[in-house]
Amino acid sequence: MKIYHNPRCRKSRETLNIIQNHGIEPEVVLYLETPPTRKEIREVLSKLHIKAEELVRKEEKLYKDEYRNRELSEDEWIEVLAENPKLIQRPVVINGKKAIIGRPPESVHVLL
Repeated sequence: MKIYHNPRCRKSRETLNIIQNHGIEPEVVLYLETPPTRKEIREVLSKLHIKAEELVRKEEKLYKDEYRNRELSEDEWIEVLAENPKLIQRPVVINGKKAIIGRPPESVHVLL
């Protein structure tokens, strides 16, 4: 199991806590420090079964200032996410071929 984690985010901390309370020590990826590659983003999107734009945190100032009301291709959104990891929804939890966005944190139960 892997979690793309932001320790400053309460939802991310709660999701990690739920996983650990089930006796699992996931691989913790501090994605703001070690951003995912374009290939990794594509793999995550495939496991989430969503488009890149759906992985974007639309409440972020950067999104509102730079990307709101812009129509970008899938490849362009993946590029934006790779270059601006703070725009990635958090946390993302992966278990094998399945993944979820941990909002709410309890949604991680489907992977446990």
